[in-house]
Amino acid sequence: MSQPRLLIIGQGLAGTALAWRLQERGVPFVIVDRGDPVTSSKVAAGLITPVTGMRLKVSWRFEVFYPEALRFYRKLGKRLGRRVFFPRGYVRLLQNEQERQKWPRRLLESEVGPFVHPHIPELDPTIVTLPHEGFQQRHAAWLDTVTYLEASRRFFGAAYRQAIVEPGEVHDDVEGVTWQGERFSHVVWAQGWQAARHPLFHWVPFQNALGTLLTVKVDLQGERRILNRGCWIIPQPNGTMRAGSTYEWSFPNPPAASSKVLEELEKKLRDFLAVPLEVVDYQSAVRPIIKGRQALLGAHPSHPRIIFFNGLGSKGSVRSPWLAKHLAEHILDGAPLDPEFDLQANDPA
Repeated sequence: MSQPRLLIIGQGLAGTALAWRLQERGVPFVIVDRGDPVTSSKVAAGLITPVTGMRLKVSWRFEVFYPEALRFYRKLGKRLGRRVFFPRGYVRLLQNEQERQKWPRRLLESEVGPFVHPHIPELDPTIVTLPHEGFQQRHAAWLDTVTYLEASRRFFGAAYRQAIVEPGEVHDDVEGVTWQGERFSHVVWAQGWQAARHPLFHWVPFQNALGTLLTVKVDLQGERRILNRGCWIIPQPNGTMRAGSTYEWSFPNPPAASSKVLEELEKKLRDFLAVPLEVVDYQSAVRPIIKGRQALLGAHPSHPRIIFFNGLGSKGSVRSPWLAKHLAEHILDGAPLDPEFDLQANDPA
């Protein structure tokens, strides 16, 4: 095709960000989604935090991903006429002796300091147990993923289609791609964990994990910061809280959280908070994780019109804007892909 027109399969965080990047450049597209009510992108907490994990390290390439995400979501909020991105204070409380010993050493590392507030966070001991053993982070936020995805879908209008697309329905040749009688320059498969079933990507080392979040009712007496000790809790605009999360590397099909995991998450939350709470709901979905990689994208080694965009795991909210821009520049401008993400550079053949 003389002009690019892309077919995007999957309207999760990856596919939606890519659609917006094409929209910015005036490139036509069709984005197709199954319309499942529960997906990893819809269930995702949208949590964006610089210092993460048990190692208390700065999230990989956060200094690159976060500024782009900040610009992207703020611009998008104006375009959509509604706010979807919320910078928030984030209090990380240390959960055990190992973290208490590790944290003073982490503070001496040059990359950590810029993301830590100089004052010890003040928390009400009637709300949170052991409230003074921790730190508050700068440049933390959360993305309202449900609103972001729904508002984007409505904005895309006729460019959005709800359908289940099987790999055999999409045909590629040297000039482009055909689906349901329509021609496209490329197809981008951004299906999340379901891409593990795609015959052209069977060699991608998916290591997906089931994640579960709780919806709870609890009175935190006006506390609006994100709180974390062993699990996190995020105040929501509707007055409820979301709390999580879990990683289950082995799970049934269809995916469902085990009662043991739900009980353990609730116990962590009750040990963390000093006030009564009520669990009103939970949601589980499978995170697309690729072993040894933070994400993979780019053309299939033998099918240059077939593009892969996947494996963002639990960091899709902060990483998808930069990665989508990077992929769009590769497809449209021929810009080289970062080898860390390049699908072909990770081809075992």
